[in-house]
Amino acid sequence: MLALLGGCGTDGGNTATADNPSSGTQLAVVATTPEVADFVRNVGGGDVAVTQIIKPNVDPHDYEPTPADIQAIGTARVVVKNGVGLEEWLERTIESAGFKGAVVDSSQGVTLREGGHAHEEGEEAGEEHADGEEEHDPHIWHDPRNAKIMVANIEKALATAAPARAAAFARNAADYTAKLDKLDADNEAAFAKIPVQRRKLVTNHDAFGYYVDRYKIEFVGSVIPSLDTSAELSARQLNDLVARIKSTGTTAIFTESSLPPKSAEAIAQQAGVKVIGGEDALYGDSLGADGTPQGTYLGAEQHNTQVITSALAG
Repeated sequence: MLALLGGCGTDGGNTATADNPSSGTQLAVVATTPEVADFVRNVGGGDVAVTQIIKPNVDPHDYEPTPADIQAIGTARVVVKNGVGLEEWLERTIESAGFKGAVVDSSQGVTLREGGHAHEEGEEAGEEHADGEEEHDPHIWHDPRNAKIMVANIEKALATAAPARAAAFARNAADYTAKLDKLDADNEAAFAKIPVQRRKLVTNHDAFGYYVDRYKIEFVGSVIPSLDTSAELSARQLNDLVARIKSTGTTAIFTESSLPPKSAEAIAQQAGVKVIGGEDALYGDSLGADGTPQGTYLGAEQHNTQVITSALAG
């Protein structure tokens, strides 16, 4: 892979071969998160070589780049990120790598949620940054309509980097966008079968805001009262969450694949509800292991909807 990336480096001498489909040289692309990497693979097909920085079930909020990450970025033509502040480490890593190619923010054009549900409820977490700017929810991919925007941004960037392959990228993007439309329709149909009063969600952290808004679910609260995973519940917040779970008739707490379930299990015991975890843990920040159905965006989102609707249906 490193040899391949080296052959598609940022120096101008390689530009012609990277843009020439007949040369057999793939376009070297670095993607930050599992979700973004999956989108790039689907749009790029065999014309791109994707290096994925954050591996499955790794928390992106606390990620620390490695020397291998810096080397991969330094030899890439394009870097694709999720954006919305999810990759706070990326800018300094790009500087360290001496990267001179295109940085693609796949979130461009997405309507962002301000703050998290904790912020909306007036709790301590999810408020303003120290610089006074409003915090936005970075988990944009949980609404398939946003995923379509991300895919369109990626297609445009790849076509700019390799114009001779633009038609192939456009075909791939159109095929994948149709799959995203089907995912969205299937999700809507699944939740339509759940009575409104049973559509209540408690998760490890506040990662499902776009999903909740899209499918008209009531977000009761999260074990970690924050958009990222660094906060902890205060005693008051813990008691408030337990009280909300009981008063709303919530039946379960859903754990997430990239976070330990211990705190969720303790709160569930106190609230007298079940914990959905293990193989049924939701994919909040990550995708499943490579080679599994949940290792793709479509598979992970289908898994989330199946698990949530099955539990809410009782």
